[in-house]
Amino acid sequence: MRMANSRSSSGSRRRAFACFALLLAAVFLFHGEIQGLLQYLGGPVGHVASIPLEVIASIDTGIANRWQRYVVLQGVWDENQQLRKDIEWLRGQNSQLHELAAATERLTALLQFKEQALPTMVAARVIGRDTTNRYQALILNKGERDGIKPDMGVITPAGVVGRIVKTTGASSVVLLVTDPNNAIAGLIQRTRDEGVVEGTQQGRAQLKYLPLLSTLQHGDRVVTSGLIGDFPRGLAIGTIMHIDKQEGALFQSAELMLEVDVGRVEEVLVIQASSGQSTKAAREVDPPGKP
Repeated sequence: MRMANSRSSSGSRRRAFACFALLLAAVFLFHGEIQGLLQYLGGPVGHVASIPLEVIASIDTGIANRWQRYVVLQGVWDENQQLRKDIEWLRGQNSQLHELAAATERLTALLQFKEQALPTMVAARVIGRDTTNRYQALILNKGERDGIKPDMGVITPAGVVGRIVKTTGASSVVLLVTDPNNAIAGLIQRTRDEGVVEGTQQGRAQLKYLPLLSTLQHGDRVVTSGLIGDFPRGLAIGTIMHIDKQEGALFQSAELMLEVDVGRVEEVLVIQASSGQSTKAAREVDPPGKP
């Protein structure tokens, strides 16, 4: 008996749920027709029946509005993703344009300096750097076919970079002013005292063999003296940062801050020797007091 009653109760609930589901479906599908029917009935019956319909209608409207907002937001999200991709691409293009503009400015300054200075100069681009730690050197994309030979001076509009020490048909090697094996005749502009600029093991430069009576000071500017044919007179080398004057020494020296950051050079000018210069003879002259 209990089992029969339980089955009957379960069947009643299923039928009630099915009827309710059909009613909801009818309300969602035939909302307009049911509203018209209730208006036709009027009176208390229509008013009472319209309450759940209005609730269902508001739920339906809310769902529809939320769905529409979701669709709109999904479109906005897609647009944002596309805009982000476009911005990243534009940033990449902007970076390349900045690099091209910087290179153009450097080359323009190089050409202007070349026109104002000596006519016998060859513009070259740095294509490599020495990585063996044996030498401090640069590799240029110009060589013997461009008229470049060993012992030619290398500069930028800012000042001295180094000297050519090796060439091939299409390339050349520049020994930097910071290399200990390099030596350039220098002149203190204020005092007119002459010395030799050499590199150090620490990758810096110093002015050596200065007279003990020289009144050099911190901040004095050092330029090429022109005594060696690799460089004409007056090209900037650096500024005196520290003076070394030891008791009993024959000469005094000074540490320099170079005008050119040789670690960041990208384009240079190679000074081709004029017909009246003899760099070989000049190189054979020893600095004062140097054994």
